[in-house]
Amino acid sequence: MSITSRIDAITSIAPRYRNTVIPAPHSVKIELTGRCNFACTFCGRSMVLRDQKDMSRPLFERLLREMRTAGVEEIGLFYLGESFLCDWLEDAIAFAKQDCGFPYVFLTTNGSMSTPKRMEGCFRAGLDSLKFSFNYADEAQFREIAQVKTALYRRMIENIRHARPVRDAVFNETGHKCGLYASYIEYDGEQGRRMIEALEQISNSVDQVYALPLYNQANLVTEKEKKKGWKPIAGNRGRVGALRDPLPCWAVFTEGHITWDGKLSACCFDHDGRFHMGDLTAIPFMEAWNSVAFQHLREAHLNRDVRGTACETCVAYN
Repeated sequence: MSITSRIDAITSIAPRYRNTVIPAPHSVKIELTGRCNFACTFCGRSMVLRDQKDMSRPLFERLLREMRTAGVEEIGLFYLGESFLCDWLEDAIAFAKQDCGFPYVFLTTNGSMSTPKRMEGCFRAGLDSLKFSFNYADEAQFREIAQVKTALYRRMIENIRHARPVRDAVFNETGHKCGLYASYIEYDGEQGRRMIEALEQISNSVDQVYALPLYNQANLVTEKEKKKGWKPIAGNRGRVGALRDPLPCWAVFTEGHITWDGKLSACCFDHDGRFHMGDLTAIPFMEAWNSVAFQHLREAHLNRDVRGTACETCVAYN
């Protein structure tokens, strides 16, 4: 199954999930670390509105066992941070695949720290999907948006170019083949054209490239981005080519999101904690997944009226 097919399956809310009390999500993203070595202006994480630390291994292992028992099929070993900053990432992948038996383990990275050696370790551990977020047209724009030195832009491209030969070498030896993907933000106008040209540097190094809209990040996209004329969309509508209605939002029904400190969030972009639905350090995953707070939020989404909830500004009522 292609990565876009998997994305579309998650962003389409199946009938059995269109309720307030629902089965375990098919997919969960868990934050090994809240830290990131970029400070992108389009990402609310750069505003540092909550603590950004690392998850403890005992909590990680307990949660993965709980979720697999509950029926979660796909586990993403990232949320809002850069997981290659976690020095036990390879162990986390192996635990998810070998100890817990998750059929599909996936990861998104900015690519700057995914060296050939570390990618090899991830592939050997059983990673099923590695996606690179590639959102900058050139070095100057990278420095302006990511707010770090341009050397990381060159390193990012170099690492992506190494991904396929490293992946194929592991596949030839072990028979396990990790999918390689890249996403980019489909900005407006001239920026969109520049991104298409920039993608030529990496498109032959991955299996598939796809576009994402500029999300409003729960209404936290900075004014700096908006002043450039780039228009973020309301809510999380999935990928370009299969955009969903902002209400009801699929993230409230079909995918779980867990912060490094064990909070279950109702949002893909919970940069400030307003979407926390339960504390997984104190209660089991499924209890939080169907908590009273989550039930009330789902009811509002099903009624297509989230005024007065944490989701109100994200879907941008006028």
